[in-house]
Amino acid sequence: MIGFNFTKYLPSPNGEDKFQQMLNLFMQLLQYTNGDVTEAMDWMNQIDREYKLTDNKYGMGNFVQDLKDKGYIKENPSNGNFDVTSKTNQTIRQKSLEEVFGKLKKTGQGNHKTNFIGVGDEVTSDLRQFSFGDSVDQIDMTASIHNAQVNHGIDSFNLTENDLEIKERDHKSQTSTVLMIDISHSMILYGEDRITPAKKVAMALAELINTKYPKDTLDIIVFGNDAWPIEIKDLPFLQVGPYHTNTYAGLELAMDILRKRKVSNKQIFMITDGKPTCLKEGNGYYQNSFGLDRKVINKTLTMAAQARKLKVPITTFMIASDPYLQEFVREFTKVNNGKAYYSGLNGLGDFVFEDFEKNRRKNVR
Repeated sequence: MIGFNFTKYLPSPNGEDKFQQMLNLFMQLLQYTNGDVTEAMDWMNQIDREYKLTDNKYGMGNFVQDLKDKGYIKENPSNGNFDVTSKTNQTIRQKSLEEVFGKLKKTGQGNHKTNFIGVGDEVTSDLRQFSFGDSVDQIDMTASIHNAQVNHGIDSFNLTENDLEIKERDHKSQTSTVLMIDISHSMILYGEDRITPAKKVAMALAELINTKYPKDTLDIIVFGNDAWPIEIKDLPFLQVGPYHTNTYAGLELAMDILRKRKVSNKQIFMITDGKPTCLKEGNGYYQNSFGLDRKVINKTLTMAAQARKLKVPITTFMIASDPYLQEFVREFTKVNNGKAYYSGLNGLGDFVFEDFEKNRRKNVR
């Protein structure tokens, strides 16, 4: 009889299971402490005292030693403190991908299908006549020889250009995405941490593109009083500053980046919780946090219109529910002919993933 044989669970004697449990918590804490290993370990010790993470067989000292031995942290020779490694950065991104887009797995060459036929990697069942410029490896030899026999008889073999049949291939598009993350002070105001979910979604999207769509590009920029690009390795430790919201500067930088990308599919994702409140003027800033300042709003809408002319859709993920903020987003979206989602923090990842996958199937000409 085929069935299941259940036995008593025996934890690994070398502490592997305990290490993995504690590593998951440690990776989460690193995001809240902006990569400060010392502060994260302080939190680990406090949680250990309250919830008994460790025991007599595997203590906090064992955990720290394992982190060093396995390459997650390294000692800084200048001050004696511990710093995170590139392995930690990658692990955090992978865990974010599992948490946010848990259904995804690495597949194939990392390309995405469109509804267009062209030069690609995956053969379809469609055939067409040979035309100048077609690659030799696209020729369907069986169908071509059959045509030659039908057209010229079977007594003497004669294969001409008109007999050749080509196997169509699915066209695989490439997409350049710029992800804009709002790091204005409101992202941590009112007792709600909005920046951590935004970082997790950004890390998951970065890992998704690196594993499933390696031919795509993803640029990440942050915007507060100004806008500047950041590297993927900096994402887990991104901090909110005492900034206003210069959406115009963020869009301007995003468009500058996309102009340099030699692909047809381009898009901007913007994660924000508020309205534009800031513009740079000369060596200073024009700022107004009260209401919808038309000077700031009009400049921002102008940039949205420019993006539309260049066929760059902007998808806005608004993680705030204030009616007047939603009114601005609706106006912004209409001008750009883009899309907007009014998302809670828990649903942000689902919205980003669905829209990213949907846009992969487009081919802007």
